[in-house]
Amino acid sequence: MYLSPEVLLRAYAAGIFPMADGADDDDIFWVDPNHRGIIPLDGFHVPRRLRRFMRSRPFEVRIDSSFAEVIAACAEPAPGRRSTWISGIIREAYIRLHERGFAHSVECWQDGELVGGLYGVSLGGAFFGESMFSRRRDASKVALVHLVARLRSGGYSLLDTQFVTAHLQRFGAVEVPRHEYHLMLDAALRRRADFHRFSADDNPQVVLEMAMQRGN
Repeated sequence: MYLSPEVLLRAYAAGIFPMADGADDDDIFWVDPNHRGIIPLDGFHVPRRLRRFMRSRPFEVRIDSSFAEVIAACAEPAPGRRSTWISGIIREAYIRLHERGFAHSVECWQDGELVGGLYGVSLGGAFFGESMFSRRRDASKVALVHLVARLRSGGYSLLDTQFVTAHLQRFGAVEVPRHEYHLMLDAALRRRADFHRFSADDNPQVVLEMAMQRGN
């Protein structure tokens, strides 16, 4: 099966996303949940302990330097997760989206090693978070804070997390009904946003302030 970038982009614009039953599955299915997980960018919360941790500059944060490696790491088995929905078909599809500038990774590096990160799809003023991973404590959390700072700086209005987990709830994730989500998505798609506008990734205080800034 071939999943083209054009089909993927039309699906995201319509509010649906693909999943697979396992890493080796040759088929995909489309998901449009009754309740959608989002992180309101004006309601993002950074736990106090994580703020202290970030100020110690534990990781070098890079953008889009190893997208394929990030998605491969997200697809690896992890504690409590023996299988993954990120199949080979899905991996290749998102790599093609990345090559066209519609998919991005936020990466945490330590001593030259990729130790955590996340990836997702950018369309208009919406960012669709797909998956994250950690090989060091809090690496994916640091990547998420950097992502939110970047989205706020770039003029985004919607951070879609698809589902809400206990991990994401600590940062302010909530569920919204499908009809409400589609209204938010329609408004976000009409915005012109710039994923690369933010340029202060090396300054943790600026990152934290931008991520936690409240709208007027």
